[in-house]
Amino acid sequence: MFLKSTKMFNLSVVICLVFSFCAQVSAKDVNYINISDPFVKKTPVAVTQFKAFNGSAIEKSDGERAKQILVSALDFTGYLKTMNPVAFLANPAQMGIERDKINFRDWTGIGAELLITGGIKSTHSGDIMLELRLFDSFTTRLLTGNRYTGPRSQLREMVHRFCSDVSYKLTGKRGVFGSKITFVSTVNGHKEIFVCDFDGQNIEQVTSHKSISLSPSWSSNSKWLAYVTYSRGRPEIFIRNIMSKKSSVISYKGMNISPDWMPGQNSLAATLSFSGDQEIYLLTLKGEIIKRITKSWGIDVSPKFSSDGKKMAFTSKRTGTPQIHVKDIETQKVRRLTFKGMNNTSPSWSPDGKRIAYVGIEDNQINIFVINIDSGMPVQLTMDAGDNEDPCWSSDGSMLVFTSSREGRVPRVFVMNASGTDQRRLLRMSGKQNQPDWSLSQN
Repeated sequence: MFLKSTKMFNLSVVICLVFSFCAQVSAKDVNYINISDPFVKKTPVAVTQFKAFNGSAIEKSDGERAKQILVSALDFTGYLKTMNPVAFLANPAQMGIERDKINFRDWTGIGAELLITGGIKSTHSGDIMLELRLFDSFTTRLLTGNRYTGPRSQLREMVHRFCSDVSYKLTGKRGVFGSKITFVSTVNGHKEIFVCDFDGQNIEQVTSHKSISLSPSWSSNSKWLAYVTYSRGRPEIFIRNIMSKKSSVISYKGMNISPDWMPGQNSLAATLSFSGDQEIYLLTLKGEIIKRITKSWGIDVSPKFSSDGKKMAFTSKRTGTPQIHVKDIETQKVRRLTFKGMNNTSPSWSPDGKRIAYVGIEDNQINIFVINIDSGMPVQLTMDAGDNEDPCWSSDGSMLVFTSSREGRVPRVFVMNASGTDQRRLLRMSGKQNQPDWSLSQN
């Protein structure tokens, strides 16, 4: 058995690459589930009770909490569906969580295509050891099996690390489990910047300007946040390091708005109006201008880079009404992307570079659309459910986070699958929330 030790969120993780001979998984097993398929059906997965290796009450309690975290995370994906334990015919926590102790006909017989077993143990140092396995119920193969050791306070991170491994084995992508979402929320009449985990948990207020703060944007390494604030009387862009709290300010004459980071670099694009017109510039962390990206009459705002940094989508009125345009950074060529509707704004590029989500206004209704870059064919994702704005893709391209007023006139943050299905509210907090931005996964 080959063992490798790594660290994640101060969590010591020991990954057992081979629990048994059948744990060897070839590359062809990747892409088990095509998350890009708009008609993909949710795969049923059975998550069993976790085994308490020493039988202690604290292990049983920790095991139940770990199971609930796991079930919640898997259901969040939109392509997995955890099964009701009432239907289970066996209990691996009693019989054994290893492959040779499992009668897989007990699971295929109730329709479970995947099976997850787990066990937990308290260590002498006060830490916990969590052992998790994912099986294909029909082939009986062990798809992935990991062991994690760390403090009890890191149990949620342990489970989510396993979810990332599950996602990789099933889809070829790590999923959203190590990502965070930043957003704007009102606090005592002011607009402040917040961050939370991918599932809306662990909400934290980042700013306390007691003013208007808008348009938060994650850097590609998730270490920096750029946002617009009126805290000094006019729109300026603040850049803040999440860990060290170091910050800088972009403050040119006029407007400084709509920041977006260049992938893989410590530079960002933003709209500045010091020249008299709203144009997009590329800037350093300190706000120094590297180069001017757009030059045309009419406003150019809302830059959004493709994941490889070679293209930039943005909103422009150069053709008369706000429309989405795409610029090739190398060739400098610009083409108009949207033609349907008189007002199309807020582009967001899918991670694979094939689609752009945006906001379109038609018949006085504000909705979210996705357009194919090559065909130029738009698909409407929201309809007949209030105003829907601010779309942003998850790092694996399987989901979108967005703002909706469907529960009244107050905007809230929602998520949906990339095909527009499973639209549900993400955050449960007071005030108004909008302008979400989804970080890359750090797992």
